[in-house]
Amino acid sequence: MQRIRSCSGQDLADMFVSATAWLERNAEEINSLNVFPVPDGDTGTNMLLTMRSATAEADRSQEESASAVACALAYGALMGARGNSGVILSQILRGLAASLNDKRFLHGRDLVAGLVEGSSLAYKAVSRPVEGTMLTVIREASAAAKEYSSTTKNLISILEVTVNAARDSVARTPSLLAVLREAGVVDAGGLGLYVLLEGLLRFLKGEIEEGYEAGEPIPVRLPRAKIPSGSYGYCTEFIIEGQDLSLGRIREELESLGESVMVVGDENVVRVHVHTFEPGNAIGYATSLGTLRQVKVQNMDEQHEDFLAMKQPSLVDIATVAVASGEGLNEVFRSLGVTAIVPGGQTMNPSTEELLRAVKAVPSEKVILLPNNPNIVLAAEQALKLSSKRVEVVPTESIPQGVAALLAFNNEADLETNLRAMERARQVVRTVEVTTAVRQAKFGDLVMEKGQPIAFLDGELVAVGDSIPQMVGQVLEQLDLGRSEIITLYYGADSGEAEELAEQMRQKYPHLEVEVIFGGQPHYNYILSVE
Repeated sequence: MQRIRSCSGQDLADMFVSATAWLERNAEEINSLNVFPVPDGDTGTNMLLTMRSATAEADRSQEESASAVACALAYGALMGARGNSGVILSQILRGLAASLNDKRFLHGRDLVAGLVEGSSLAYKAVSRPVEGTMLTVIREASAAAKEYSSTTKNLISILEVTVNAARDSVARTPSLLAVLREAGVVDAGGLGLYVLLEGLLRFLKGEIEEGYEAGEPIPVRLPRAKIPSGSYGYCTEFIIEGQDLSLGRIREELESLGESVMVVGDENVVRVHVHTFEPGNAIGYATSLGTLRQVKVQNMDEQHEDFLAMKQPSLVDIATVAVASGEGLNEVFRSLGVTAIVPGGQTMNPSTEELLRAVKAVPSEKVILLPNNPNIVLAAEQALKLSSKRVEVVPTESIPQGVAALLAFNNEADLETNLRAMERARQVVRTVEVTTAVRQAKFGDLVMEKGQPIAFLDGELVAVGDSIPQMVGQVLEQLDLGRSEIITLYYGADSGEAEELAEQMRQKYPHLEVEVIFGGQPHYNYILSVE
């Protein structure tokens, strides 16, 4: 076995760039492991975007020591952290940085100490740690590395033991978490962590090219458009309809044209999101692949100026920041008086930096942050810790919870009173979400085929059907509607039967008020709020 006892800062940076490329190659497989067969499985994408932010920060660093590079990686990961998996990953890198403490070189014992500390920090970052997730994988992998490191100083052999332990830990995740066992998958975040560690090992062993097709260029350094400081460019979104579309090729091309690239879908329909200074180039490329739908180009410089100006030129006592995606949902939040909206939600979790930027820009030193998605709560909590302002997170996990919380907000009340009222409000609303299965799956007693409508009640998969109205009716029967007063139906961009569905509910539940509102949310046909 090749023997390496230490690596320099440049080596460390190159290791993580190569590992990120290895993660990119496996991101779609990681995405496909979402427990539920919904179109917003994005763990692999979140981890990849987090690592790109980490390596970009390291690339900008002028320092050469391993300690400085590790600190840059940790900072970049924290600011770019997307989703729960990205936040946990940032804490692991933070642990690695803490272990080096001004050292010029990374030795085997430093790596071990960093993994152990990273595991500890990751567990502390989660309010209710769950075993059978990437938390378990980092804990068991770091423990194996610590035990083995007492026998050798060889960095490669220590990392090899770490990788093997991570692989075995991932394989055990279904035995620790019933929801994984029922879905027949391993934990996506755990697999992503294993892939990243494997990428580090491959680099050290000179095997990073293995697994790539002959002649395919190895993305050792991911192409990134240079964005002028202080500018934002254009947020460009569209859907491509075609045949034999390759997500990988589309993503690679768009990465050369811009940043914050999101490419999701299948070989026939692909949804694209990219921030670029040349939206015409992105759209021109897309038109060569198929037919475009829902093309949307927004000048983010103008948005940012409006955002800074706000509707209130003077300071407000308490500002509210909410995460939402969809033209209609944005209008709903604006009508409720939200101070700022951060674009994002399903498939497009905003980073810690994006949340922090919004918090910084609002005209108040006291801010209430509404993530409106369970996969954004951890990133919101990291923004809370990083801001110099007084920031509080009301952990809303759905759009209806966010709306209910804002309805409970009182401009004339103090921060603590508002927090209590918003927390109570979010807990009493029930949320029904309707989408389409992206693969054949079995979950408990529910069996679904690709393309079938499926429904969630407060985040739990509860119904499968061939008819959306019939399925929604089944879900509503599970609720105690005798004590409810209103159902609000938010319909998505591609939903055309909202009024018929609302009329069905009015006839069956005449005591309820049923409102129909255009949400424009992607992927989810309907979101129902029951209060």
